[in-house]
Amino acid sequence: MRRAGHILSIALITAGLIVVADVGVTLAYQEPLSSLYSSIKQSEKADQLKTIESDFLTKSDVKSIDKAKAQKNPRVLKANISQLAQRLVDESEPGDALGRIEAPGMDGLNMVFVQGTDESSLELGPGHYPETAMPGQGRTVAIAGHRTTYLAPFRHIDSMKAGDKITLKMPYGTFVYSVQKTEIVDPTDVGIIHDTGYERLVLSACNPVYSAAQRYIVFARLISEEAKT
Repeated sequence: MRRAGHILSIALITAGLIVVADVGVTLAYQEPLSSLYSSIKQSEKADQLKTIESDFLTKSDVKSIDKAKAQKNPRVLKANISQLAQRLVDESEPGDALGRIEAPGMDGLNMVFVQGTDESSLELGPGHYPETAMPGQGRTVAIAGHRTTYLAPFRHIDSMKAGDKITLKMPYGTFVYSVQKTEIVDPTDVGIIHDTGYERLVLSACNPVYSAAQRYIVFARLISEEAKT
């Protein structure tokens, strides 16, 4: 009986240490099991994005973009970009790769982001709010990401500072944004994704770490765009 009790005690202590270790890793970095899953899925999304990038632009698209560039006609070029952005949306399903987000100021973030902010989509990487615009459409573009689970892409969102650059590389172009400000808001504050009259990028994540009580928001303004040909 004593032996059984001793074995049970050791088992409980070991289980407790494992739980403490898991919580410690999660608080210090990210939840390990979900991160392993998302790492595999990110690799799959990277492959999907490469396929999209190689097939997305038609010969007609390239010709139209090159013509607008040669004629130095920014209005026509912007119209071309906006149409391509909409086509990418129309051809995408929730969870599909859309582009790549790079943010050196966010601990070197460099990940594929996908369409959708539902639970299953955010398990794959940062997710684009479907109700917002796409890069190049001149309106608000919003992307959400986890901070403690599923690779925790936005773990260090609170390290972003005014002037930091965020780049979105799309199958139709590259868009660079400069951080304007950061805010902590209530989860119900939908005003953060409203259009503002210019192209703005909004990044969103739960706040504080390991809690969904608030949202940490980064606002950035488009400073350059380059159509892909």
